[in-house]
Amino acid sequence: MKRPPHLATAALAASAALLLTSCGSDEKPSGGGDRIAGAEQEGATKSAPPSKAAGDVERPEIKLPSDVSFTFSWPKTGDKTKDAVLADREQAIKAIDMAIADKAPTHEALRFYYEGDAAANAQKYIQAYVKAEARTTGAYRYYDATVTGDGGTAALTYCEDQSKAYDKYLKKDKVDKGPATKNSYVLYAAKLSRNDAGVWVTTELNATRGSDKCQP
Repeated sequence: MKRPPHLATAALAASAALLLTSCGSDEKPSGGGDRIAGAEQEGATKSAPPSKAAGDVERPEIKLPSDVSFTFSWPKTGDKTKDAVLADREQAIKAIDMAIADKAPTHEALRFYYEGDAAANAQKYIQAYVKAEARTTGAYRYYDATVTGDGGTAALTYCEDQSKAYDKYLKKDKVDKGPATKNSYVLYAAKLSRNDAGVWVTTELNATRGSDKCQP
């Protein structure tokens, strides 16, 4: 996943494989915040699901607060399987922020796009936001994706730019901003498998904050 160090400390205590939105220091959250307080209904933006894969499976609709945006700077590879892996990973990334906004650690979209250790860690990750009464805000950018794999399994590495992404504590209506640092850039390594419905689900996810590979 992703996210800022204030919340990251608390979330990582629950799930070492997942990181919270990031930009500032590595302090623990001070609390505060209502949690999305209706933003997902009033100001939400809809993201069209990727093209239906094998079996024309119905994917869950992704709805996000209007102040959360994603840019995926990874062009299509021209390989049908690799492009399907990238498309489903994009939706899985967005599903995390939707679940955070909805205060739903067991959100339908999470169950759809995550399995195994990745699913368990995602649930703990989202619970950290719920406990802190916070959600994400700002802009995320993803780049330098590399997909490898054959048959029903795949490995994906990519970078995330969190320099314009923050935690928002909703009761205080406070956005926890901080200057961009080396730790604002995160390298991810994901393992995915193609399930019986033809969906590439994330089964493992590890992150390296401040990776030299992802620095601008």
